[in-house]
Amino acid sequence: MSSSRSLDAARVGQWVRHVRTERGFTLDVLGQACGLPPSQLSMIENGLREPRVSVLGRIADALGTDIPTLTRSDAPSERAHLELELARLQASPVAERLGIPRLDVRRSVPDDVLRTVVALHGALGQQVREASATQAAGRLAMIALRLEGQAQDNYLEAVEDRAAELMASVERPPGPLTHHTVSRLAEHLGYRLVHADDLPASTRTVTDREHGVIYLPPAATPGAHGLRSLSLQALAHRVLEHREPTDYADFLRQRIEITAFAAACLIPRDTAVPFLRDAKGRRDIALEDLRDAYGVTHEAAAHRFTSLATKFLDIPVHFLRVRRSGAIVKGYENDGIAFPVATDGGIVGQVVCAKWAARTAFVHRNRSREHYQYTDTPTGTFWCSVQTGTSEDEFSITLGTPFAHARWFRGRETGVRRTSTCPDPTCCRRPEPELVRRWHDSAWPSAKLGEHVLAPLPTGRFPGVDDGEVYRFLESHAQAWD
Repeated sequence: MSSSRSLDAARVGQWVRHVRTERGFTLDVLGQACGLPPSQLSMIENGLREPRVSVLGRIADALGTDIPTLTRSDAPSERAHLELELARLQASPVAERLGIPRLDVRRSVPDDVLRTVVALHGALGQQVREASATQAAGRLAMIALRLEGQAQDNYLEAVEDRAAELMASVERPPGPLTHHTVSRLAEHLGYRLVHADDLPASTRTVTDREHGVIYLPPAATPGAHGLRSLSLQALAHRVLEHREPTDYADFLRQRIEITAFAAACLIPRDTAVPFLRDAKGRRDIALEDLRDAYGVTHEAAAHRFTSLATKFLDIPVHFLRVRRSGAIVKGYENDGIAFPVATDGGIVGQVVCAKWAARTAFVHRNRSREHYQYTDTPTGTFWCSVQTGTSEDEFSITLGTPFAHARWFRGRETGVRRTSTCPDPTCCRRPEPELVRRWHDSAWPSAKLGEHVLAPLPTGRFPGVDDGEVYRFLESHAQAWD
Protein backbone atom coordinates (compact mmCIF):
# COMPACT_ATOMS: atom_id res chain seq x y z
CA MET A 1 0.00 0.00 0.00
CA SER A 2 1.39 3.44 -0.95
CA SER A 3 1.99 6.09 1.70
CA SER A 4 -0.99 8.21 0.57
CA ARG A 5 -3.32 5.21 0.56
CA SER A 6 -2.04 4.17 4.00
CA LEU A 7 -2.90 7.62 5.35
CA ASP A 8 -6.35 7.46 3.73
CA ALA A 9 -6.94 4.08 5.39
CA ALA A 10 -5.77 5.52 8.71
CA ARG A 11 -8.17 8.44 8.36
CA VAL A 12 -11.10 6.10 7.63
CA GLY A 13 -10.12 4.05 10.66
CA GLN A 14 -10.09 7.16 12.83
CA TRP A 15 -13.65 8.01 11.76
CA VAL A 16 -14.89 4.45 12.31
CA ARG A 17 -13.44 4.46 15.84
CA HIS A 18 -14.79 7.97 16.52
CA VAL A 19 -18.36 7.13 15.50
CA ARG A 20 -18.23 3.73 17.23
CA THR A 21 -17.19 5.23 20.56
CA GLU A 22 -19.79 7.99 20.19
CA ARG A 23 -22.45 5.29 19.81
CA GLY A 24 -21.04 3.44 22.82
CA PHE A 25 -20.33 0.31 20.79
CA THR A 26 -17.53 -2.10 21.58
CA LEU A 27 -15.72 -3.88 18.78
CA ASP A 28 -17.69 -7.04 19.64
CA VAL A 29 -21.04 -5.23 19.42
CA LEU A 30 -20.14 -3.55 16.12
CA GLY A 31 -18.81 -6.85 14.77
CA GLN A 32 -22.08 -8.62 15.52
CA ALA A 33 -24.08 -5.78 13.95
CA CYS A 34 -22.15 -5.73 10.64
CA GLY A 35 -21.06 -9.38 10.46
CA LEU A 36 -17.32 -8.80 10.75
CA PRO A 37 -14.90 -10.28 13.29
CA PRO A 38 -13.66 -7.79 15.92
CA SER A 39 -10.04 -8.47 14.85
CA GLN A 40 -10.80 -7.25 11.31
CA LEU A 41 -12.55 -4.15 12.66
CA SER A 42 -9.52 -3.45 14.88
CA MET A 43 -7.22 -3.60 11.84
CA ILE A 44 -9.50 -1.20 9.97
CA GLU A 45 -9.59 1.24 12.89
CA ASN A 46 -5.81 1.15 13.17
CA GLY A 47 -5.36 1.83 9.45
CA LEU A 48 -3.79 -1.57 8.83
CA ARG A 49 -6.48 -2.64 6.37
CA GLU A 50 -8.26 -0.54 3.76
CA PRO A 51 -11.90 -1.70 3.68
CA ARG A 52 -13.71 -2.30 0.40
CA VAL A 53 -16.68 -0.04 -0.30
CA SER A 54 -19.12 -2.87 0.40
CA VAL A 55 -17.51 -3.56 3.80
CA LEU A 56 -17.47 0.14 4.64
CA GLY A 57 -21.16 0.31 3.74
CA ARG A 58 -21.97 -2.50 6.19
CA ILE A 59 -20.03 -0.73 8.95
CA ALA A 60 -21.78 2.58 8.21
CA ASP A 61 -25.22 0.93 8.33
CA ALA A 62 -24.40 -0.75 11.64
CA LEU A 63 -23.30 2.60 13.09
CA GLY A 64 -26.33 4.44 11.76
CA THR A 65 -24.30 6.75 9.52
CA ASP A 66 -23.19 6.88 5.87
CA ILE A 67 -20.02 6.29 3.86
CA PRO A 68 -19.28 10.02 3.25
CA THR A 69 -19.08 10.51 7.02
CA LEU A 70 -16.54 7.71 7.38
CA THR A 71 -14.43 8.95 4.45
CA ARG A 72 -14.20 12.65 5.34
CA SER A 73 -10.85 14.25 4.57
CA ASP A 74 -10.52 15.96 7.95
CA ALA A 75 -9.80 14.28 11.28
CA PRO A 76 -12.57 13.63 13.81
CA SER A 77 -10.62 15.17 16.72
CA GLU A 78 -7.40 17.00 17.56
CA ARG A 79 -5.94 13.74 18.86
CA ALA A 80 -6.80 11.97 15.62
CA HIS A 81 -5.28 14.84 13.64
CA LEU A 82 -2.03 14.55 15.60
CA GLU A 83 -1.86 10.81 15.07
CA LEU A 84 -2.45 11.17 11.32
CA GLU A 85 0.08 13.98 11.04
CA LEU A 86 2.71 11.94 12.88
CA ALA A 87 2.02 8.95 10.61
CA ARG A 88 2.53 11.20 7.57
CA LEU A 89 5.75 12.68 8.93
CA GLN A 90 7.18 9.31 10.00
CA ALA A 91 6.52 7.94 6.50
CA SER A 92 8.33 10.85 4.83
CA PRO A 93 11.70 10.48 3.10
CA VAL A 94 13.11 13.09 5.49
CA ALA A 95 12.47 10.87 8.50
CA GLU A 96 13.95 7.90 6.65
CA ARG A 97 17.02 9.87 5.57
CA LEU A 98 17.65 11.14 9.11
CA GLY A 99 17.10 7.70 10.60
CA ILE A 100 14.52 8.93 13.13
CA PRO A 101 13.11 5.99 15.14
CA ARG A 102 9.37 5.46 14.73
CA LEU A 103 7.11 6.19 17.66
CA ASP A 104 4.38 3.59 18.09
CA VAL A 105 1.43 5.74 19.12
CA ARG A 106 -0.68 4.05 21.78
CA ARG A 107 -3.63 5.54 23.59
CA SER A 108 -1.37 5.85 26.65
CA VAL A 109 0.82 8.45 24.87
CA PRO A 110 -0.35 11.85 26.24
CA ASP A 111 -1.60 14.48 23.78
CA ASP A 112 1.07 17.00 24.79
CA VAL A 113 3.85 14.46 24.11
CA LEU A 114 2.33 13.65 20.72
CA ARG A 115 2.02 17.37 19.94
CA THR A 116 5.71 17.90 20.81
CA VAL A 117 6.89 14.97 18.67
CA VAL A 118 4.88 16.24 15.67
CA ALA A 119 6.35 19.73 16.13
CA LEU A 120 9.90 18.33 16.31
CA HIS A 121 9.36 16.30 13.14
CA GLY A 122 8.08 19.42 11.38
CA ALA A 123 11.02 21.52 12.57
CA LEU A 124 13.54 18.91 11.44
CA GLY A 125 11.87 18.73 8.03
CA GLN A 126 12.05 22.50 7.71
CA GLN A 127 15.74 22.48 8.65
CA VAL A 128 16.46 19.89 5.96
CA ARG A 129 14.57 21.93 3.34
CA GLU A 130 16.39 25.13 4.28
CA ALA A 131 19.77 23.39 4.23
CA SER A 132 19.10 22.09 0.71
CA ALA A 133 17.46 25.27 -0.59
CA THR A 134 20.59 27.15 -1.53
CA GLN A 135 21.80 28.27 -4.94
CA ALA A 136 24.69 25.80 -4.74
CA ALA A 137 22.49 22.85 -3.74
CA GLY A 138 19.91 23.69 -6.40
CA ARG A 139 22.56 23.94 -9.08
CA LEU A 140 24.18 20.65 -8.09
CA ALA A 141 20.76 18.98 -8.18
CA MET A 142 20.16 20.30 -11.70
CA ILE A 143 23.56 19.02 -12.85
CA ALA A 144 22.92 15.56 -11.42
CA LEU A 145 19.49 15.34 -13.03
CA ARG A 146 20.85 16.49 -16.40
CA LEU A 147 23.51 13.79 -16.35
CA GLU A 148 20.96 11.22 -15.27
CA GLY A 149 18.70 12.18 -18.19
CA GLN A 150 21.66 11.97 -20.56
CA ALA A 151 22.42 8.44 -19.37
CA GLN A 152 18.81 7.43 -20.11
CA ASP A 153 18.75 9.10 -23.57
CA ASN A 154 16.16 11.47 -22.09
CA TYR A 155 13.60 8.65 -22.18
CA LEU A 156 11.65 8.02 -18.94
CA GLU A 157 10.02 4.68 -19.65
CA ALA A 158 7.94 4.48 -16.46
CA VAL A 159 6.52 7.96 -17.09
CA GLU A 160 5.85 7.09 -20.75
CA ASP A 161 3.97 3.94 -19.73
CA ARG A 162 1.77 5.78 -17.22
CA ALA A 163 0.96 8.45 -19.80
CA ALA A 164 0.04 5.77 -22.34
CA GLU A 165 -2.25 4.10 -19.78
CA LEU A 166 -4.05 7.37 -19.10
CA MET A 167 -4.44 8.18 -22.81
CA ALA A 168 -5.94 4.73 -23.40
CA SER A 169 -8.62 5.41 -20.76
CA VAL A 170 -10.67 7.69 -23.05
CA GLU A 171 -11.62 7.79 -26.71
CA ARG A 172 -9.81 10.60 -28.45
CA PRO A 173 -10.40 12.02 -31.92
CA PRO A 174 -7.56 12.08 -34.46
CA GLY A 175 -5.35 15.14 -34.59
CA PRO A 176 -3.93 17.29 -31.77
CA LEU A 177 -5.10 16.62 -28.24
CA THR A 178 -8.06 18.90 -27.56
CA HIS A 179 -8.95 20.77 -24.38
CA HIS A 180 -12.15 18.72 -24.26
CA THR A 181 -10.20 15.46 -24.23
CA VAL A 182 -7.91 16.81 -21.51
CA SER A 183 -11.02 17.62 -19.45
CA ARG A 184 -12.25 14.06 -19.93
CA LEU A 185 -8.88 12.72 -18.79
CA ALA A 186 -9.20 14.87 -15.68
CA GLU A 187 -12.72 13.56 -15.04
CA HIS A 188 -11.43 10.00 -15.40
CA LEU A 189 -9.05 10.75 -12.51
CA GLY A 190 -11.78 12.40 -10.44
CA TYR A 191 -10.93 16.05 -11.14
CA ARG A 192 -12.61 19.00 -12.83
CA LEU A 193 -10.72 21.84 -14.50
CA VAL A 194 -11.68 25.35 -13.39
CA HIS A 195 -10.29 28.64 -14.71
CA ALA A 196 -9.66 31.25 -12.00
CA ASP A 197 -8.67 34.86 -12.58
CA ASP A 198 -7.31 35.22 -9.04
CA LEU A 199 -4.78 32.37 -9.16
CA PRO A 200 -1.87 33.11 -6.77
CA ALA A 201 0.93 34.92 -8.58
CA SER A 202 3.51 32.39 -7.40
CA THR A 203 1.68 29.41 -8.97
CA ARG A 204 0.96 28.03 -12.41
CA THR A 205 -1.88 25.79 -11.19
CA VAL A 206 -3.39 24.91 -7.82
CA THR A 207 -4.98 21.53 -7.06
CA ASP A 208 -7.64 21.13 -4.39
CA ARG A 209 -7.37 17.42 -3.66
CA GLU A 210 -10.24 17.48 -1.17
CA HIS A 211 -12.82 18.71 -3.70
CA GLY A 212 -11.17 17.30 -6.82
CA VAL A 213 -10.55 20.66 -8.51
CA ILE A 214 -7.59 21.86 -10.57
CA TYR A 215 -7.48 25.64 -10.89
CA LEU A 216 -5.95 27.05 -14.08
CA PRO A 217 -5.33 30.59 -15.31
CA PRO A 218 -7.95 32.04 -17.68
CA ALA A 219 -7.51 31.08 -21.33
CA ALA A 220 -7.15 34.75 -22.22
CA THR A 221 -4.22 35.28 -19.86
CA PRO A 222 -0.98 36.16 -21.70
CA GLY A 223 1.31 33.16 -21.62
CA ALA A 224 -1.57 30.79 -20.83
CA HIS A 225 -1.55 29.22 -24.31
CA GLY A 226 -0.15 26.02 -22.80
CA LEU A 227 -3.25 25.23 -20.75
CA ARG A 228 -3.38 21.66 -22.03
CA SER A 229 0.18 21.11 -20.83
CA LEU A 230 -0.48 22.82 -17.48
CA SER A 231 -3.55 20.64 -16.92
CA LEU A 232 -1.67 17.47 -17.78
CA GLN A 233 1.23 18.41 -15.53
CA ALA A 234 -1.17 18.94 -12.63
CA LEU A 235 -2.75 15.54 -13.32
CA ALA A 236 0.72 13.97 -13.55
CA HIS A 237 1.33 14.54 -9.84
CA ARG A 238 -1.72 12.35 -9.17
CA VAL A 239 -0.91 9.67 -11.77
CA LEU A 240 2.77 9.44 -10.75
CA GLU A 241 1.83 9.39 -7.05
CA HIS A 242 4.13 12.26 -6.15
CA ARG A 243 4.53 13.16 -2.53
CA GLU A 244 5.41 16.54 -1.06
CA PRO A 245 8.99 17.25 -2.22
CA THR A 246 11.53 16.79 0.55
CA ASP A 247 14.18 19.05 -0.97
CA TYR A 248 14.98 21.07 -4.06
CA ALA A 249 16.38 18.04 -5.89
CA ASP A 250 13.13 16.15 -5.31
CA PHE A 251 11.16 19.18 -6.51
CA LEU A 252 13.23 19.39 -9.72
CA ARG A 253 12.86 15.67 -10.36
CA GLN A 254 9.09 15.98 -10.07
CA ARG A 255 9.12 18.92 -12.49
CA ILE A 256 11.07 16.85 -15.01
CA GLU A 257 8.66 13.94 -14.64
CA ILE A 258 5.47 15.98 -14.99
CA THR A 259 6.89 17.82 -18.00
CA ALA A 260 7.77 14.48 -19.62
CA PHE A 261 4.31 13.13 -18.75
CA ALA A 262 2.52 16.07 -20.36
CA ALA A 263 4.69 15.78 -23.47
CA ALA A 264 3.94 12.06 -23.70
CA CYS A 265 0.21 12.84 -23.64
CA LEU A 266 0.38 15.72 -26.12
CA ILE A 267 2.66 13.78 -28.50
CA PRO A 268 1.80 10.14 -27.70
CA ARG A 269 4.45 7.52 -28.22
CA ASP A 270 2.08 5.17 -30.05
CA THR A 271 1.49 7.65 -32.89
CA ALA A 272 4.63 9.81 -32.77
CA VAL A 273 7.10 6.96 -33.24
CA PRO A 274 5.48 5.67 -36.49
CA PHE A 275 5.18 9.30 -37.66
CA LEU A 276 8.89 9.90 -37.11
CA ARG A 277 9.99 6.53 -38.49
CA ASP A 278 8.07 7.28 -41.67
CA ALA A 279 9.78 10.68 -41.92
CA LYS A 280 13.16 9.05 -41.34
CA GLY A 281 12.44 6.53 -44.10
CA ARG A 282 11.81 9.45 -46.43
CA ARG A 283 14.87 11.29 -45.07
CA ASP A 284 12.59 14.19 -44.26
CA ILE A 285 12.46 14.57 -40.46
CA ALA A 286 11.39 18.13 -39.62
CA LEU A 287 10.46 19.59 -36.25
CA GLU A 288 7.94 21.89 -37.90
CA ASP A 289 5.99 18.82 -39.10
CA LEU A 290 5.98 17.27 -35.61
CA ARG A 291 4.97 20.64 -34.13
CA ASP A 292 2.10 21.16 -36.55
CA ALA A 293 0.85 17.57 -36.46
CA TYR A 294 0.33 17.70 -32.69
CA GLY A 295 -0.46 21.38 -32.21
CA VAL A 296 2.38 22.14 -29.79
CA THR A 297 5.09 24.79 -29.56
CA HIS A 298 8.34 24.42 -31.46
CA GLU A 299 10.21 24.01 -28.18
CA ALA A 300 7.83 21.26 -27.02
CA ALA A 301 8.29 19.44 -30.33
CA ALA A 302 12.09 19.72 -30.10
CA HIS A 303 12.23 18.52 -26.52
CA ARG A 304 9.83 15.65 -27.24
CA PHE A 305 11.93 14.63 -30.22
CA THR A 306 14.98 14.25 -27.98
CA SER A 307 13.10 11.74 -25.80
CA LEU A 308 12.19 9.54 -28.78
CA ALA A 309 15.07 10.04 -31.25
CA THR A 310 17.73 7.81 -29.71
CA LYS A 311 15.41 5.18 -28.23
CA PHE A 312 13.34 4.57 -31.36
CA LEU A 313 15.25 6.12 -34.29
CA ASP A 314 18.86 5.43 -33.27
CA ILE A 315 19.71 9.11 -33.72
CA PRO A 316 21.87 10.85 -31.09
CA VAL A 317 20.88 14.48 -30.60
CA HIS A 318 21.38 17.66 -28.63
CA PHE A 319 18.89 20.34 -27.61
CA LEU A 320 19.44 23.92 -26.48
CA ARG A 321 17.36 26.88 -25.42
CA VAL A 322 19.64 29.92 -25.55
CA ARG A 323 19.03 33.59 -24.78
CA ARG A 324 19.89 36.35 -27.24
CA SER A 325 23.03 36.91 -25.14
CA GLY A 326 24.15 33.34 -25.83
CA ALA A 327 23.50 32.14 -22.26
CA ILE A 328 22.13 28.61 -21.97
CA VAL A 329 18.70 28.33 -20.34
CA LYS A 330 18.43 24.57 -20.70
CA GLY A 331 20.24 21.89 -22.64
CA TYR A 332 20.52 18.18 -23.28
CA GLU A 333 22.96 16.09 -25.30
CA ASN A 334 23.92 12.51 -25.94
CA ASP A 335 25.66 13.08 -29.29
CA GLY A 336 29.12 14.16 -28.09
CA ILE A 337 28.82 17.91 -28.59
CA ALA A 338 30.79 19.81 -25.97
CA PHE A 339 28.62 22.39 -24.22
CA PRO A 340 30.44 25.12 -22.30
CA VAL A 341 30.65 23.88 -18.72
CA ALA A 342 31.28 25.69 -15.43
CA THR A 343 33.79 24.37 -12.90
CA ASP A 344 30.97 22.62 -11.01
CA GLY A 345 29.74 20.87 -14.17
CA GLY A 346 26.74 23.11 -14.76
CA ILE A 347 25.73 24.47 -18.18
CA VAL A 348 22.91 26.87 -17.27
CA GLY A 349 24.12 30.45 -17.71
CA GLN A 350 27.17 29.39 -19.71
CA VAL A 351 27.61 31.24 -23.00
CA VAL A 352 27.77 29.18 -26.20
CA CYS A 353 30.16 30.03 -29.02
CA ALA A 354 29.07 32.97 -31.17
CA LYS A 355 29.60 30.80 -34.25
CA TRP A 356 27.17 28.08 -33.15
CA ALA A 357 23.82 27.97 -34.96
CA ALA A 358 22.05 28.79 -31.68
CA ARG A 359 23.47 32.31 -31.97
CA THR A 360 23.96 32.86 -35.72
CA ALA A 361 20.22 32.22 -36.10
CA PHE A 362 19.59 35.63 -34.53
CA VAL A 363 21.51 37.25 -37.38
CA HIS A 364 19.95 35.13 -40.13
CA ARG A 365 16.49 35.44 -38.63
CA ASN A 366 13.49 34.18 -40.56
CA ARG A 367 10.50 33.53 -38.31
CA SER A 368 8.66 31.65 -41.08
CA ARG A 369 11.26 28.87 -41.32
CA GLU A 370 14.10 27.22 -39.46
CA HIS A 371 17.76 28.18 -39.74
CA TYR A 372 20.02 25.30 -40.76
CA GLN A 373 23.77 25.18 -40.26
CA TYR A 374 26.76 22.82 -40.10
CA THR A 375 29.32 23.68 -37.43
CA ASP A 376 32.83 22.24 -37.28
CA THR A 377 33.90 21.96 -33.62
CA PRO A 378 36.85 20.34 -31.79
CA THR A 379 34.60 17.33 -31.02
CA GLY A 380 33.21 16.90 -34.53
CA THR A 381 30.88 18.42 -37.09
CA PHE A 382 27.23 18.93 -36.15
CA TRP A 383 24.17 19.83 -38.19
CA CYS A 384 21.62 22.03 -36.42
CA SER A 385 18.09 23.29 -37.01
CA VAL A 386 17.23 26.49 -35.10
CA GLN A 387 14.03 28.47 -34.57
CA THR A 388 14.04 31.85 -32.83
CA GLY A 389 11.27 33.36 -30.73
CA THR A 390 10.42 36.04 -28.22
CA SER A 391 8.81 35.85 -24.77
CA GLU A 392 10.24 38.00 -21.99
CA ASP A 393 13.51 37.86 -23.91
CA GLU A 394 14.63 36.71 -27.35
CA PHE A 395 15.63 33.07 -27.46
CA SER A 396 16.52 30.31 -29.87
CA ILE A 397 15.60 26.61 -29.87
CA THR A 398 18.22 24.29 -31.33
CA LEU A 399 18.00 20.65 -32.31
CA GLY A 400 21.28 19.20 -33.50
CA THR A 401 22.88 15.90 -34.48
CA PRO A 402 26.31 14.69 -35.65
CA PHE A 403 27.15 15.10 -39.34
CA ALA A 404 26.61 11.38 -40.07
CA HIS A 405 22.96 11.62 -39.01
CA ALA A 406 22.11 14.85 -40.82
CA ARG A 407 21.02 12.75 -43.80
CA TRP A 408 17.73 11.96 -42.08
CA PHE A 409 16.65 15.60 -41.74
CA ARG A 410 15.06 18.23 -43.91
CA GLY A 411 17.51 21.09 -44.32
CA ARG A 412 20.58 18.87 -44.62
CA GLU A 413 21.39 20.45 -47.98
CA THR A 414 22.17 23.84 -46.43
CA GLY A 415 25.39 25.47 -47.54
CA VAL A 416 25.78 27.43 -44.29
CA ARG A 417 28.88 26.24 -42.45
CA ARG A 418 30.88 27.75 -39.60
CA THR A 419 34.00 26.73 -37.71
CA SER A 420 34.16 26.98 -33.92
CA THR A 421 37.36 26.42 -31.97
CA CYS A 422 35.87 27.25 -28.54
CA PRO A 423 36.90 26.97 -25.74
CA ASP A 424 39.95 28.53 -27.40
CA PRO A 425 39.49 32.20 -26.39
CA THR A 426 40.68 33.41 -29.80
CA CYS A 427 37.58 31.88 -31.40
CA CYS A 428 34.99 34.43 -30.31
CA ARG A 429 35.56 35.50 -26.70
CA ARG A 430 38.67 37.65 -26.99
CA PRO A 431 38.07 41.05 -28.64
CA GLU A 432 40.32 42.27 -31.41
CA PRO A 433 43.55 43.89 -30.11
CA GLU A 434 42.77 47.25 -31.71
CA LEU A 435 39.38 47.37 -29.94
CA VAL A 436 41.04 46.56 -26.63
CA ARG A 437 43.52 49.38 -27.09
CA ARG A 438 40.80 51.80 -28.13
CA TRP A 439 38.26 51.12 -25.38
CA HIS A 440 39.94 49.36 -22.45
CA ASP A 441 40.32 52.50 -20.33
CA SER A 442 37.11 54.20 -21.48
CA ALA A 443 34.46 51.49 -21.29
CA TRP A 444 32.45 51.23 -18.07
CA PRO A 445 29.28 49.15 -18.58
CA SER A 446 26.61 48.57 -15.94
CA ALA A 447 25.90 44.85 -15.89
CA LYS A 448 22.47 43.30 -15.50
CA LEU A 449 22.10 41.44 -12.23
CA GLY A 450 18.95 39.40 -11.82
CA GLU A 451 17.61 39.34 -8.30
CA HIS A 452 17.68 35.53 -8.41
CA VAL A 453 21.50 35.65 -8.36
CA LEU A 454 21.64 36.87 -4.77
CA ALA A 455 18.32 35.61 -3.43
CA PRO A 456 18.16 32.26 -1.61
CA LEU A 457 15.93 29.59 -3.05
CA PRO A 458 12.39 29.60 -1.58
CA THR A 459 11.98 27.35 1.42
CA GLY A 460 8.23 26.69 1.54
CA ARG A 461 6.61 23.28 1.15
CA PHE A 462 6.83 23.74 -2.63
CA PRO A 463 9.80 25.86 -3.79
CA GLY A 464 8.82 29.23 -5.18
CA VAL A 465 5.26 29.09 -3.84
CA ASP A 466 3.76 31.35 -1.18
CA ASP A 467 1.92 28.84 1.03
CA GLY A 468 -0.28 31.44 2.70
CA GLU A 469 -1.36 32.85 -0.65
CA VAL A 470 -2.34 29.37 -1.86
CA TYR A 471 -4.25 28.53 1.31
CA ARG A 472 -6.21 31.79 1.16
CA PHE A 473 -7.02 31.14 -2.49
CA LEU A 474 -8.34 27.64 -1.76
CA GLU A 475 -10.36 28.88 1.22
CA SER A 476 -12.01 31.56 -0.90
CA HIS A 477 -13.05 29.00 -3.52
CA ALA A 478 -13.92 26.05 -1.25
CA GLN A 479 -17.43 27.27 -0.50
CA ALA A 480 -18.37 26.60 -4.13
CA TRP A 481 -17.76 22.87 -3.59
CA ASP A 482 -18.80 22.32 0.05
